[in-house]
Amino acid sequence: EGGMNAIRLRVWVNPANGWCNTADVMSKALRAKALGMKILIDFHYSDSGADPGQQTKPAAWKAETIAQLIASVSDHTKEVLNALKTNNVVPAWVQVGNETNDGMLWPEGKASMNMANFAALINSGYDAVKSIFPSTKVIMHLSNGFDNSLFRSMFDGLKSNNAKWDVIGMSLYPTAGNWADLNRQCIANMSDMISRYGKDIMICEVGMPVSDSSACKSFIQDLIAKSKSIPNNKCLGVFY
Repeated sequence: EGGMNAIRLRVWVNPANGWCNTADVMSKALRAKALGMKILIDFHYSDSGADPGQQTKPAAWKAETIAQLIASVSDHTKEVLNALKTNNVVPAWVQVGNETNDGMLWPEGKASMNMANFAALINSGYDAVKSIFPSTKVIMHLSNGFDNSLFRSMFDGLKSNNAKWDVIGMSLYPTAGNWADLNRQCIANMSDMISRYGKDIMICEVGMPVSDSSACKSFIQDLIAKSKSIPNNKCLGVFY
């Protein structure tokens, strides 16, 4: 009723309180499917939220080598997606890692320490997704969508290590004072990513403090309008 036609569901491996585990994700996915909404499954590969400041391995994977972590990423991804498949839920998109500005599953998968390891983890997730849902698009997701140098550095590094992805995902969390500038920079970055790598783009997360609700509305309206102006519908949409 609010105009939303898709939902993004995060997945944690063994969360302490059960939220965002496989069963919780499944219940939400079934509700979304019943409403005719598209679904994005967002793998954090952690027991809690992963972001640029924390990419903590699940407790069960803590002592694993990089080879074992690669296998665990594959197994976990397949387990969750097979549960969806059993319930006839087909996600439109799957995100392999969340805001992986410096890789994931630290320290083994920390990009600044070993980009090849990070690329191998990404490819393990990518191949797992395609083995269950061949037509589902796989997203590689970084925060700070305004930061072109970050995106070039990370995706150049991944490309040189033969990483695979279908969509470049971005987050954007401006303030009431800088959202207009960051929106312009984000759109410029989106255009550069499309021309540089030939991939679609998605704004996977946006937000602003609730105390700035008026500015937040203006920010989101402007970002959606700018996203729709990207030629050939190469920006797939905006998740708020």
